Amino acid sequence: MTLMANPNANLFQKYSGSNPKAAVLVLRLGLAFVFAYAAISAFQTPAAWISYLPHFITGVLSGNTPLHLLSVLQLLLAVWLVVGKFVKMAAVVAALFLLGVILPNFASMLIVFRDVGLLCMAVALFLVA
Repeated sequence: MTLMANPNANLFQKYSGSNPKAAVLVLRLGLAFVFAYAAISAFQTPAAWISYLPHFITGVLSGNTPLHLLSVLQLLLAVWLVVGKFVKMAAVVAALFLLGVILPNFASMLIVFRDVGLLCMAVALFLVA
């Protein structure tokens, strides 16, 4: 009795090897999703996000203004990552954004630990792009 070959084996072999272009695409789109989601959510429910901004920013600008400004920048960064031009520069900006979240909120590592992983994604994107 012979076993039939898996018709998807070639497809799996084709995409399971080293594929830097696919890796860059996944990193770009993954980071873009995160930045877009955070920005849209901050516009919809600013009270859930405002406490993560450093006091030196919220002390200068009143209300939700600093959050909305950062959200616009995050949306622009998300679009930049999706477009895929100057990817290394976009990765640096993403890493700086994430450092700007992690460092002031280091005491809240129970919440920002995910941002450390995202920071690693941004660094990986810089290295492979």
